[in-house]
Amino acid sequence: MHIAPDLQLPSLPEVTLRALDACHQDENYRKISEIVSADTALVARILALANSALYGPSTPIRSVDQALLRLGTRRFHTLVLTAALRQLLFELGGDEWQQLRDFWRHSLTTALTARALATLTRYPEPDEAFMLGMLHNIGELIAIKTPATEAKQHYLDHQSDIAAELVASWGLGPMAADAMRYQQALPSELRDAGHLVKLISLATRLALSDAAGIAAAGTMFGLNEELTREINRRIGHEVSGMAASLGIPLDEEYCGESASRQLKQTILRQAMANQALNLADLTGETEDVLAETVNSLTLITGLPALCFGHTGDNLVLLSGTIGDIPELAVTAKPGGSVLTEAFISGLPVSLGERSPTVLDRQLLSLLHTPSMLAVPVNSGGNCPGVFALGTDNEHLPTTLELAGIFTGQLSTVLANRTPAATGTEGLDQEIARDRLRKQVHEVSNPLTIIRQYIYQLRGKLDDADVHQDLDVIRDELDRAGNLLLQMSHTDTTEQGDDGVELNTELESLARILEDSLFSSENRNLKLSLCSEPTQVRAGTTRIRQVVINLVRNAAESLPDSGGKVELRTSSPVWQNHRTWVELEITDTGSGIPSDIRDTLFSPAKTTKGEGHSGLGLSIVKQLVDDMEGIIACRTGQEGTTFRILLPAASHKKNETD
Repeated sequence: MHIAPDLQLPSLPEVTLRALDACHQDENYRKISEIVSADTALVARILALANSALYGPSTPIRSVDQALLRLGTRRFHTLVLTAALRQLLFELGGDEWQQLRDFWRHSLTTALTARALATLTRYPEPDEAFMLGMLHNIGELIAIKTPATEAKQHYLDHQSDIAAELVASWGLGPMAADAMRYQQALPSELRDAGHLVKLISLATRLALSDAAGIAAAGTMFGLNEELTREINRRIGHEVSGMAASLGIPLDEEYCGESASRQLKQTILRQAMANQALNLADLTGETEDVLAETVNSLTLITGLPALCFGHTGDNLVLLSGTIGDIPELAVTAKPGGSVLTEAFISGLPVSLGERSPTVLDRQLLSLLHTPSMLAVPVNSGGNCPGVFALGTDNEHLPTTLELAGIFTGQLSTVLANRTPAATGTEGLDQEIARDRLRKQVHEVSNPLTIIRQYIYQLRGKLDDADVHQDLDVIRDELDRAGNLLLQMSHTDTTEQGDDGVELNTELESLARILEDSLFSSENRNLKLSLCSEPTQVRAGTTRIRQVVINLVRNAAESLPDSGGKVELRTSSPVWQNHRTWVELEITDTGSGIPSDIRDTLFSPAKTTKGEGHSGLGLSIVKQLVDDMEGIIACRTGQEGTTFRILLPAASHKKNETD
């Protein structure tokens, strides 16, 4: 029986609700990944989309983190909302709700166990083991939503083959498919099987917490009984914690009807907010859009509302749904009112039982209500405006949810607006950017001179404590220089349609890095850039952070007698069935000490002194991972080379969202 790779499967409504809330709250992708990873249906959906033809012949996704980075927040939010809508189509009965909860617990237990075993036995991709643990019994999930008894039994009888077929169709490779196919093989038959196959097979057995699983751990990996039971205990505690955080009861009968109703209400409110927002004119200036949308907010909440826009140092009343609007401008600084508190904190603030200020009383008089809720619009790191809603506190939770959904969608609209500057406006912006670059360069010069004097002073003093203090000062100067460098590039977008030209970025960075790190005659920064295009599918800011960190480390590793740091690019580079752009950063220092090589990319104490946090290379590793790149290090007595592979940007624009 053929299984379509783009499956529509049920999730526990509590998980879908939490995923929707995480998207609505703009939580970071790691938090979203943690929620999504705990649900087999969502993992299947995200893998099917991330590895689909929509993204061309790119490297297969082997973890939820990678899938989220490829999809992007907006597309993933749409995926979760679509999955939530489909949840409403599944009509599950009492026994099926119980089966779904038990399935969720077993699949999550297996996944966490697989990751723990992968780490313990040094399998290089623990996240891959986790993901396959979530998918190993997907046939059972298909059976739960299948009404026909004969078909249901077929899925239950052929779970391993179904999982193998789906994993293969998602392009996860033959080893992953084998891990699914042979998960029920006898432990004695798996002694010399592939590492991943043994991991998944043992994880499925240990998830049952029986004696056979304990024995299998010894047969496959030589794990003793005490260690295996401790793994089981820890995983059980972790699953219980996850269930508690989502509101899923594990020790009593389960029925998802209540959570399903809540999910239905959430989806309905999001649809209402979206429909109401579309009724407003969203094409004008930001103040005009805010003034327009106050009517839409009143439409979905049924409450009178006022809209304040942020102009200069004031909050100015732009519009409202209360009749005639008086002229009113108040300071945006803290004053104790719910309006200014919401603006400054970026969070909704209710008057509730607090004592109202004079401004609060003025607004209550305009709204003709006993209480009030102030909801800020957060867009692109700032707050362009605040809505004040008249309430009676009785239906505050519902009002807060509706207003939050509405302002969240409005914030997205405002953040995605890219008005093009034309004529004199565009010229003025370019002049301002050029002036900023020159000012940054001028400020960098005295910072460089101060840094060199600190370096010379350090050499003249023998006091170790003073050395540490000077190192801290030098670090802070470097941080200030890096911030200035980022300021000088605020005019560029994070990533264009055609990617980022790596060579161009390196040339731009080199001019400033030479002034700050290589001003001495015996220290040189050399660029060896290839002649081929070096467009990469990565963010400009992340590339700069990686290069600044690595070049700074390389410069500091050079001996007092001097040396050279070289930046070399190659393009295109073919590796692992994928096209990359290669960046090598090489120094002629003394190499990385042996005692820190094993924890090179982990936060740890460095050789630079107590003033350093040791976070530099761990940050670099995380940034490269976020760009779906690869980083490796080669070091010896003659110096160190960091080799970075970044995904080459495709020149074919994707017209499908």
